[in-house]
Amino acid sequence: MALPKRKHSRSRSRKRRTHYKLTKPGVSTCQNCGEHKSPHRACPSCGFYKGRTFIKEEEVAVES
Repeated sequence: MALPKRKHSRSRSRKRRTHYKLTKPGVSTCQNCGEHKSPHRACPSCGFYKGRTFIKEEEVAVES
Protein backbone atom coordinates (compact mmCIF):
# COMPACT_ATOMS: atom_id res chain seq x y z
CA MET A 1 0.00 0.00 0.00
CA ALA A 2 1.35 3.42 -0.93
CA LEU A 3 2.19 5.90 1.82
CA PRO A 4 2.63 9.66 1.49
CA LYS A 5 6.21 10.92 1.83
CA ARG A 6 5.11 14.13 3.51
CA LYS A 7 2.18 15.27 5.62
CA HIS A 8 -0.61 17.06 3.74
CA SER A 9 -1.12 20.60 5.00
CA ARG A 10 -4.38 21.64 6.68
CA SER A 11 -5.26 23.96 3.82
CA ARG A 12 -4.79 21.21 1.26
CA SER A 13 -7.08 18.85 3.19
CA ARG A 14 -9.67 21.58 3.75
CA LYS A 15 -9.67 22.57 0.07
CA ARG A 16 -10.63 19.01 -0.78
CA ARG A 17 -13.34 18.92 1.88
CA THR A 18 -15.07 22.13 0.76
CA HIS A 19 -17.20 20.05 -1.61
CA TYR A 20 -18.60 17.89 1.19
CA LYS A 21 -21.81 19.79 1.83
CA LEU A 22 -25.54 19.23 2.06
CA THR A 23 -27.92 20.13 -0.74
CA LYS A 24 -31.36 21.63 -0.30
CA PRO A 25 -34.26 19.22 -0.79
CA GLY A 26 -36.46 19.79 -3.83
CA VAL A 27 -39.72 21.57 -3.07
CA SER A 28 -42.69 22.10 -5.37
CA THR A 29 -46.15 23.58 -4.88
CA CYS A 30 -49.41 21.69 -4.90
CA GLN A 31 -51.57 22.49 -7.94
CA ASN A 32 -54.74 22.09 -5.89
CA CYS A 33 -54.11 24.01 -2.64
CA GLY A 34 -50.75 25.78 -3.23
CA GLU A 35 -48.97 24.26 -0.21
CA HIS A 36 -45.29 23.27 -0.38
CA LYS A 37 -44.69 19.55 -0.92
CA SER A 38 -42.00 17.10 -2.02
CA PRO A 39 -41.95 16.50 -5.78
CA HIS A 40 -43.58 13.26 -7.05
CA ARG A 41 -45.48 12.80 -3.77
CA ALA A 42 -49.11 13.35 -2.79
CA CYS A 43 -49.74 16.65 -1.02
CA PRO A 44 -49.76 16.09 2.76
CA SER A 45 -52.45 18.73 3.34
CA CYS A 46 -55.04 17.81 0.67
CA GLY A 47 -53.88 14.43 -0.72
CA PHE A 48 -53.90 15.64 -4.34
CA TYR A 49 -51.47 14.21 -6.93
CA LYS A 50 -51.55 14.17 -10.76
CA GLY A 51 -55.11 15.47 -11.00
CA ARG A 52 -56.58 12.98 -8.51
CA THR A 53 -57.21 12.88 -4.78
CA PHE A 54 -55.47 9.88 -3.19
CA ILE A 55 -56.02 10.67 0.48
CA LYS A 56 -59.49 11.65 1.65
CA GLU A 57 -59.68 15.01 3.43
CA GLU A 58 -61.51 13.51 6.44
CA GLU A 59 -58.60 11.13 7.09
CA VAL A 60 -56.08 13.97 6.87
CA ALA A 61 -58.11 16.12 9.31
CA VAL A 62 -58.39 13.30 11.88
CA GLU A 63 -54.66 12.49 11.80
CA SER A 64 -53.56 16.11 12.26
